[in-house]
Amino acid sequence: MTKKILILPGDGIGQEIIGEAVKLIKHLQTHYDLQVETEEALIGGTAYDATGKPLPKETLELAKQADAVLLGAVGGYQWEELDIAVRPEKGLLGLRAGLGLFANLRPAILYPQLADASTLKPEVVAGLDIMIVRELTGGIYFGQPRGIRELENGEQEGFNTLVYKESEIQRIANVAFDIARKRDSRVCSVDKANVLECTELWRNTVMGLHERNQDIELSHMYVDNAAMQLVRDPKQFDVMVTTNMFGDILSDAAAMLTGSIGMLPSASLNESGQGMYEPIHGSAPDIAGQNIANPLATLLSVAMMLRYSLDESELADKIEQAVSDVLDDGLRTADIYSDGMQKVSTTEMGAAVIDKL
Repeated sequence: MTKKILILPGDGIGQEIIGEAVKLIKHLQTHYDLQVETEEALIGGTAYDATGKPLPKETLELAKQADAVLLGAVGGYQWEELDIAVRPEKGLLGLRAGLGLFANLRPAILYPQLADASTLKPEVVAGLDIMIVRELTGGIYFGQPRGIRELENGEQEGFNTLVYKESEIQRIANVAFDIARKRDSRVCSVDKANVLECTELWRNTVMGLHERNQDIELSHMYVDNAAMQLVRDPKQFDVMVTTNMFGDILSDAAAMLTGSIGMLPSASLNESGQGMYEPIHGSAPDIAGQNIANPLATLLSVAMMLRYSLDESELADKIEQAVSDVLDDGLRTADIYSDGMQKVSTTEMGAAVIDKL
């Protein structure tokens, strides 16, 4: 059966890196008989410019009909002065909520060829392989009430609400336990239960669920300590599960352990297995249009899409091996370049991965 992929290039370097991903998908269609069809739509700032909305109704409907969504990035300087309700990032949040993409999987894997690119000592990060499981449709990013109001004295006050239901915590914790079962069977749940009642409930709920998952080793860590431990001894972690905001921050910190945020893919899944796949980096407007962005995180996102939504694990393995082979050859985009390597452009790196396939 032919599967449907919705392509959302978005803004900034999203246009360039998705271009390389589309070439990869076409190669898989032609040479590996991948049975998919693709369609492209607008999201983010480009969607706002064309329609006045960061997530047009047509885009959301196409996403709901697709088996998987491949996203570039959203945002840029030119849209920062817009009202927050129509900024590009609202398109991304709306897509996550509209598809019910509650589970965000963010692997932090250090390719051995890039050990020297990490800002930490090679012996600290060599062999790094962490999976961060981030709750994606709840927490402070979605909680109500929220806004900016004026007090009686004329001073402005901003407010957001951190809220989680027990069922939302159980749902994401189950994903973490299931993933850990396929890895090293260890889960670290990250919270701030010493000062936030919402994450006190988080910890208690995860502990209760663990009673039915005794084959998994469960630990707990406050988020400030978790951030420190990621830098001090990152290999102590196997699977980390945490809230929307904490996961957002910790996964970006973990990205730099691997040498570049440009190397890391992500998957966002709903309860039916439908997923949205994207690099974890942003739109990088400062380098957009220069053909120097690293496309590898996006190509690895294609691999995650093949594995989690399209039931094509063997093709996913081939892409991941091709990326490793290209790094073995010494090819590097600017973000991972070091002396003695061959600096290549976005399009050259994409072509090199396809050549290896």
